Amino acid sequence: MRPVPGNLPAELNRFVGRADELAELTRLLGEVRLLTLVGVGGVGKTRLAVRTALSVRSADLEKRYCDGVWLAELSAIRDPGLLGHALVDALRVTDHSGRPAREVLRAHLADRDLLLVLDGFEQLVDPCAELVRDLLRHCPGLQVLAVGRRPLRLEGERTVPLAPMSDTDAARLFADRALDVTPGPAVDEHDDAVRELCRRLDGIPLALELAAARLRALSVDQILRRIDDRFHLLTGGSRGELPRHRTLRTAIGWSHELCAPAERLLWARLSVFAGPFDLEAVEYVCAGPELPDESVLDVLGELIAQSVVVREESPAGPRYRMLDTVRAYGAEWLDALADTERMRRRHRDWYMGLVTWCEVDWFSPRQVEIAACADSALPNLRAAIELCLETAGEAHLGQHLTGTLWFYWAGCGRLTEGRHWLERSLAPEVSRDEPREEPGQWHDGEGHEGARLKALWVLGYVAILQGDNTAAVRALYECRGEAARTGNALARAYAVHRLGCLALLTGDMPRAERLLRAALGAYRELGEINSNVLMGQAELALSLVFQGDLDAAVALCADVREICEESGERWARSYALYVHAYAAWTRGRLGEARALLTEAVTIHHTFNDLVGLVLAMELMALVTADEGDPAEAAVLQGAADRLWRSVGAPLFGSPTFGAPHEQCERRATEVLGPERYGARVAEGRALPPASAVERALAGPPAGSVPPRQPSGERRPQPAREAERRTDRETREPAGSPGQIGGEAAG
Repeated sequence: MRPVPGNLPAELNRFVGRADELAELTRLLGEVRLLTLVGVGGVGKTRLAVRTALSVRSADLEKRYCDGVWLAELSAIRDPGLLGHALVDALRVTDHSGRPAREVLRAHLADRDLLLVLDGFEQLVDPCAELVRDLLRHCPGLQVLAVGRRPLRLEGERTVPLAPMSDTDAARLFADRALDVTPGPAVDEHDDAVRELCRRLDGIPLALELAAARLRALSVDQILRRIDDRFHLLTGGSRGELPRHRTLRTAIGWSHELCAPAERLLWARLSVFAGPFDLEAVEYVCAGPELPDESVLDVLGELIAQSVVVREESPAGPRYRMLDTVRAYGAEWLDALADTERMRRRHRDWYMGLVTWCEVDWFSPRQVEIAACADSALPNLRAAIELCLETAGEAHLGQHLTGTLWFYWAGCGRLTEGRHWLERSLAPEVSRDEPREEPGQWHDGEGHEGARLKALWVLGYVAILQGDNTAAVRALYECRGEAARTGNALARAYAVHRLGCLALLTGDMPRAERLLRAALGAYRELGEINSNVLMGQAELALSLVFQGDLDAAVALCADVREICEESGERWARSYALYVHAYAAWTRGRLGEARALLTEAVTIHHTFNDLVGLVLAMELMALVTADEGDPAEAAVLQGAADRLWRSVGAPLFGSPTFGAPHEQCERRATEVLGPERYGARVAEGRALPPASAVERALAGPPAGSVPPRQPSGERRPQPAREAERRTDRETREPAGSPGQIGGEAAG
């Protein structure tokens, strides 16, 4: 049986009980499109929902959810503007087109049959309800299982309240978790003390697991006596608080009291983390005179042993997290200590340092690790940026963070969220309290104005990649003008570089060459060398290829590849490989072109870089046609067409970039005929990106004999047309050229 695709997490321990609830939820999924599971924190909503979703992998439900079962964790999202982005991320949709997230979701889900589990939406219940309503109306194959503390209150919603566990299930869960912590005889689930403890804890799973974690030091009878004492102390609590809420707070509070002072302090300080965190972050943020560096690891280990902190593996390595309810309790204690603002600033400072280090290390063999690190840190990065933007006089710190993350926004398929934060950090209402600096104050990348200029050129870069040329020109011209005013030569070089990139995409190759040469010359004078500089060289090489200067283009690409091999850089290397492959194809060297494109496709796919991937796929299709397999070339063109939908206007709306596609289509149609060609293109459009990559990497068709290539060099007709542009046609635009879609090669 083919497994149902999705992103559901593996279960780390045994699922106990809840047989009736599981059966009921499974039954209701066959009847309604919106099912909401509600209950008090700690009652086990998320675990039951994930278990229910996992059950759809059975054969009878595979057809119903043939496009997957997906989990979107929303508890860390506080900004309603990021809600749609969170769903796009959860569904692993990569879109660089600049469309609103809701539009992207509609397009992606319109013809798919899948189950979407929304967990932890209560802090955004109104915008979440609006989004769910809209998606259900426009996407007939979508089904939603929502999990929270309150219903969405939508038409057609079926709400299922989740009660605490039955006495029997609660005792079984306690006994099962006891096996994980006690080396001695197993706890008897039928023991009177066990049954009484479970009743005192109201059968709330989180409370039971916290109590079981104490069996390392206490017996069941001792736990029962201690927690019973605490209940008596709390009888005068809030009259408006529900009994089950009091029970959970009692269990968490009791667990808190049993912690050593250092453990309680670390618990409180860890509450500033908005998502997964690593040991180094804990040591920097949480250590201090009361909690020395050398003790942090041991104290963290105790919190893990007591189920206060959870350890999990991630692509970035071991990470830790706190359950929302436990984190909220720690946050209350941090407030009581009057230490919240200081800890939030330490948290912000750590992630500013992390981002700065990641930017430097992006130009190294560790690019894949850096991408995974940034992915893991994203919830905490959001929290750090939010703090900067909500604090008067600190917008420059937010601009520094959002600008320094250019490698993540542009290199790892995060353009839409990057645009969101860049525009927020540069908004007039955020920046108006920032002090302006005088000319000459900024020279080395530090300072308020320097951070703002960096955010501006990165915004221009992102806008180019999204096909929003008007916004790109506005940001880049402002950056260039302000850089000249303040004497910031590096920011001016980056602005000129990105204006050259824009000219490349709009088909003005002479202007692109002029601007890119100017930027690269400035980089050399300033000693700047990084992935951006190498991308500038690759872009210059591409402009030369389109103008027919293949020798100069190949020499530039060879230089880029040599530097990349020395430094271990892969992302910029992939674009140099593409340009080199284009030159090889132009000269009729099909085997060389395929080898270069194979490596480029592999790298682009690794970084989820759709623009590089789709460009390489288009050229691979033409190489395949020239190798003698027009049917497979048509399939690759269809696969590329599907990718372009997530990038923007196909081939950037540029005749220059479109020439290879047209040439491939013409050759394939001549051999196959329009009907067969169309059928193979449709076959390619149906391929998911991963399957399309696998198809592209399959190699030349077995037994095919490449047709004889004509002597000399071949160039698409638009390249010759570019050489005949008049001065009027190549003049620099006055500020707002017409829009094109898609991203740039760099």
